[in-house]
Amino acid sequence: MVEALPLQSDQKRARVVCIANQKGGVGKTTTAVNVATAMVAVGQKVLLIDLDPQGNASTGVGIPPAKRGVSAYQVILGEASLAAATIVSEIPGLSVVPATVDLAGAELDLVAVERRAHRLRDAMPAALETYDHILIDCPPSLGLLTLNAMVAADALLVPLQCEFYALEGLSHLLRTIERVKSSLNPRLEIQGIVLTMFDRRNNLSGQVAADVRGHLGDKVYNTVIPRNVRISEAPSFGKPALLYDHTCSGSQAYIDLAREILRRERSLAA
Repeated sequence: MVEALPLQSDQKRARVVCIANQKGGVGKTTTAVNVATAMVAVGQKVLLIDLDPQGNASTGVGIPPAKRGVSAYQVILGEASLAAATIVSEIPGLSVVPATVDLAGAELDLVAVERRAHRLRDAMPAALETYDHILIDCPPSLGLLTLNAMVAADALLVPLQCEFYALEGLSHLLRTIERVKSSLNPRLEIQGIVLTMFDRRNNLSGQVAADVRGHLGDKVYNTVIPRNVRISEAPSFGKPALLYDHTCSGSQAYIDLAREILRRERSLAA
């Protein structure tokens, strides 16, 4: 279904991308799950780290709560290695570090811990040599869990819903990124902004897309993710949309997005 995607690169170290937006309901987890699935379909070896206490990314790739014995919570607290928490999913090439509701208390648990913003990064050296891509699904906030993801990441992928307040929320996120870059992770960059839930019948969607592109230029991916009922249905079946219905417009858009992400990464590495 994704034969046209670019082939795996010869990179020697995993590229770490955190998928974040402090606003909920923007398609963040859906983007994480489906981009990961599209990448493994072309031979990439991918680790998906679920840092959202809701655990929706874990559910979305078929990891039920009963199978999450060791999770990202134990990794963040230093009670387990990343490898010990990793589950090989039923999707070939895709492994998952699942989330549990325990993550909701991680910020309190880490209050007095040294290097509390570096807990995930400190746990990742072995994984960097094992995978081609590590994708981190963040909670809808700019708290300590998202901060850990940003400190561990090479780049940030921001799903942005095509709605009235989109740019206002984005400006807050961009300021946070600059603070993280200046004080904790100088290599962090914005890999791209992906416009989600785009409704071609709604003039507002087109206006928001034009405004975002006007402010951020080529940081905005050409690919736009449309509103699509099949994307919404897929998680209830424990499947990414690409496996639930790879012919729907939403799945095809995520295939195009993965193609665009890999193409941009190749150009950066050249």
